[in-house]
Amino acid sequence: MSGDGLPPLREVIARHELRARKELGQNFLLDLNLTGRIARAAGPLDDATVIEVGPGPGGLTRGLLANGAKHVIAIERDRRCIAALEEIAAHYPGRLQIIEGDALKIDFTALAPDNAEVRIAANLPYNIGTELLVRWIATESWPPFWKSATLMFQKEVAERIAAEPGSGAYGRLGVLAGWRTQAHIQFDVPPQAFTPAPKVTSAVVRLVPREKPLPAELKAMERLTQAAFGQRRKMLRQSLKPLGGEALLTSAGIDPTRRAETLSVEEFAALANLLRG
Repeated sequence: MSGDGLPPLREVIARHELRARKELGQNFLLDLNLTGRIARAAGPLDDATVIEVGPGPGGLTRGLLANGAKHVIAIERDRRCIAALEEIAAHYPGRLQIIEGDALKIDFTALAPDNAEVRIAANLPYNIGTELLVRWIATESWPPFWKSATLMFQKEVAERIAAEPGSGAYGRLGVLAGWRTQAHIQFDVPPQAFTPAPKVTSAVVRLVPREKPLPAELKAMERLTQAAFGQRRKMLRQSLKPLGGEALLTSAGIDPTRRAETLSVEEFAALANLLRG
């Protein structure tokens, strides 16, 4: 038995014949010390409802519950994993809700109980992680339904999320995350922590929503960042030409010869407000 009174994850995986599927972006975390560390990075959980996407055999699920999560909602697309998750639910009566389904088709706001403190914590499947994050950030209603999101990504993606202006990793994702959240990389996770081991290092990122982001229209910010970083090697007067180009930049007091990666979040917000006008 493991420290939480449940069987070791390797035994669970073998018993349920759970082989990670590449097409589902699966890489299982087996080290319960590591899943516990991720759970602790998610913040105080005693009064929280935690939404987890892609729990697989339940390594992080166990970490969240063992570290005091009041209620965990686990969304799993792979039916093979449901029986393993049900064993965890039986061990923690009334604290784990399992939803079998595609996270891309879930209405997450409907899962959040009224007035509940909702946190997201997940070792996100590689193939949908970025799309889910953008959905959670790029929502018309703000502040969002979640109080924090502690998420595992490939390290390269994590660096893009937390990137500062002027860095090589800074792009559309960094602008959107920096505009609406405070995003920080917590720690790296080596490939050998997973089964099967991916070819790249992963990293855990924690995002906390800004209560009052810089005023800007969401659709304008999305159009700007898509155009600016879609041709990031070009000067902004060229990449933003369809949106007003040099005239737009000059109105915002921005040198039209600059490139997208040099603009701060504040400058993107100023451009978005002019574009909307």
